[in-house]
Amino acid sequence: MRIRAATRGSPLARWQAQHVADLLTAAGADAVDLVIVETTGDLDRTTPLEQLGGQGVFVKEVQAAVLDGRADVAVHSAKDLPAATPEGLVLAAVPGRGDPRDALVGARWADLPEGATVATGSIRRRAHLAHRRPDLRFAGLRGNIATRLAKAVEFDAVVVAMAALDRLGLASDVVDPLDPDVLLPQVGQGALALECRTDDDATLELLARIEDPDARRAVDAERGFLAELGAGCDLPIAAHATVRPDGAVELTAALSSSDGDVLLVDGRSGNDPEALGRAAARHLLDERSGSDLLGRA
Repeated sequence: MRIRAATRGSPLARWQAQHVADLLTAAGADAVDLVIVETTGDLDRTTPLEQLGGQGVFVKEVQAAVLDGRADVAVHSAKDLPAATPEGLVLAAVPGRGDPRDALVGARWADLPEGATVATGSIRRRAHLAHRRPDLRFAGLRGNIATRLAKAVEFDAVVVAMAALDRLGLASDVVDPLDPDVLLPQVGQGALALECRTDDDATLELLARIEDPDARRAVDAERGFLAELGAGCDLPIAAHATVRPDGAVELTAALSSSDGDVLLVDGRSGNDPEALGRAAARHLLDERSGSDLLGRA
């Protein structure tokens, strides 16, 4: 069976797609061809992501390549996926997850001076770090990982995903992985998400062979949180789930104001991942005044 895998063209996206290709080949695929797709987020590398449309700007065109038959599988960073899967597609597999943490590059968190400037294009990262350190200043940052690392010398530090550094083998003099207690990861960060057509039984069966059950349960819990908040939520959202040896999922989820002045956090555990994520969202919205934050936004 020959598989066509659609992916973005960035070095990180290509690495991830090739990693999936290797997994699929080991699982029985005869060959895997990469189909490179340009997305809205790739074509415009200067406009802040929230102005481009936030989640979805790196995936819609990749999904379209599968829906129109140019590819059989869409390979995404799970953090880029909106809560809703387009009609005709299914989230078929989540392979083994990488490091979900963010990393500070150029300085250690404990050593950042008063009034330090931290560069990031993520409103989640800005909000969480501002909540912990209101003295910090922030600068925008777009581009691929190598481009962002090259700009680190212009600031006191930049923030990138630890999984990206690991996957591309990139290093810097100072890399400080941030504990989720300091900066809670984005939903799905460090995980890959593989979509295919709902009626493509052969591809569905092949993708099932490379699914990591624990990674899938964790991502389902985080995406349940995202789904319950709804597509209209443009506030910073974060969630991190792990799976205990007994199979129960432990989830920490957060909703914050864009400036980081308010940060609402919920922690809970359970056996139904999606229900767990949705319950965390309802708790923050209904019992922790999260709905007021949405109203103000």
